[in-house]
Amino acid sequence: MHQSKEVESAKKRKEEKTGEVIPQSPEVQIQNYLDRFQEIIDRENGQSRQDGIEAIKRFMRRRFVIQSEDIPESVFLLEQRIARQLGHGHVEITEEFKKRKIKEIIDNQVQSLDKWIDYLSSEDATYPDWAKYWAFRSVTEMGKLKRKEGKDGSITASFSKRKKDTASAFPPMNPRALALVVDTITKQVQEKQKPKKKRMPLKNISKKLDDAAFRQLTSTESFSKIYAQFLVELPEYSTEGLQEIRGEWVKYDQGSKPDTFVKSLEGYPLEWCTAGYDTAESQLQGGDFYVYYSLNEDGNAHVPRVAIRMEQERIAEVRGIAPNQEVDPYISPVIEEKMEEFGKEGEIYQKRSRDMKQLTDIEMRSQHQELTREDLRFLYEIDGQIEGFGYSGDPRIDELLEGRDRRLDIATVLQVSPEQISFSQEEAIAGDIVFHYGDLNFLRLTSAEGLTLPESVGGSLNLWRLTSAEGLTLPESVGGDLYLGGRAEGE
Repeated sequence: MHQSKEVESAKKRKEEKTGEVIPQSPEVQIQNYLDRFQEIIDRENGQSRQDGIEAIKRFMRRRFVIQSEDIPESVFLLEQRIARQLGHGHVEITEEFKKRKIKEIIDNQVQSLDKWIDYLSSEDATYPDWAKYWAFRSVTEMGKLKRKEGKDGSITASFSKRKKDTASAFPPMNPRALALVVDTITKQVQEKQKPKKKRMPLKNISKKLDDAAFRQLTSTESFSKIYAQFLVELPEYSTEGLQEIRGEWVKYDQGSKPDTFVKSLEGYPLEWCTAGYDTAESQLQGGDFYVYYSLNEDGNAHVPRVAIRMEQERIAEVRGIAPNQEVDPYISPVIEEKMEEFGKEGEIYQKRSRDMKQLTDIEMRSQHQELTREDLRFLYEIDGQIEGFGYSGDPRIDELLEGRDRRLDIATVLQVSPEQISFSQEEAIAGDIVFHYGDLNFLRLTSAEGLTLPESVGGSLNLWRLTSAEGLTLPESVGGDLYLGGRAEGE
């Protein structure tokens, strides 16, 4: 670090200002650089401490917040796909659409970065300068949090590497997780300074990693990796914490200001886009928001577990705290009870809750017994698609089916020959196919003449371009959507 441009610049500035010569010692040069931040905050020109903090914020925003021209097209395509999955049809990616999304992304990054600056410059952050710098510099290089749960109950986590075109907000600022990281590394450094014979192994304070895994993690001395681990091990989100489902629903009215709502989510490792002020404000314009907070260690209903977003009187989405915004394995009873208040709208989401409960049951049993025929029938979605609360399919399905002979599994469930199961479009129209696994998209097909479809299609069937139904024999069942009624070319 002492050879970096920033440290060299701070050295020259100090020497020109004071006439002193800064020693070549790396420690002295680095501390001089760190002192520069305190000088900016504690200004002597009549400006307040807050003015200094705002000056640092402006500098950091210019340096680390994404520029509008760097936001990748994939961000807009994802929004388009999410809108379709939520039943909004085909949303055009207009310039106005992009403009709103760009503002949302930039504002979310600014707000999440500012939270780190505000905390690290506050009296609550009683850490040495090196720790503050280490934490903040690391945060500016951290992207999206990724969690992985092992079958043995272990939880590991990591942040992706932040790049020039990373659109996600900066990591959530959680004082508890930060304190654990700094304390852990401080103790490790202190032990390394002792003679080898007197060094003691670092005490494992992780709730999810064994001693060997904890030693391996801390040996990296990576703020990103260690912070990610402690963040997902917050007591509220441990297995024991998740089993506590007592709490209360809070309604945020349509058109209300999002300040209280957004503040209630701060510091928690959520994937909810609503955690950003602009998104929350926009979504509250469309309808009410219900959030369920379970009890924390102090017995207060503060831990966000479930969010229900309304569009006028219709349930738009339900989001949980598990990966891909799925609901966690324990909160289903709370959701089911709440859904009874919404009538038919609630019935749709009750089905999703039942699917998630069944999937969780299969996952837990699979750790000590083989999957049953009924389990496979459910996992392969023979009788209908598994519906969850996330944007994409529940990742547990692929994990449970990993390494299995899927063609043989489905044939066994349906008691037919493996040759009567198709996985590709070519196989599906070959004839004598009982079941097709996945979607079928005949986007260029305008005539059904000579077309032989499977008896059942597990996913969606797209015949949008057909100009006539003559000769068309539809499958007995389609697990997903059926697209018909397209127009002839040129219409």
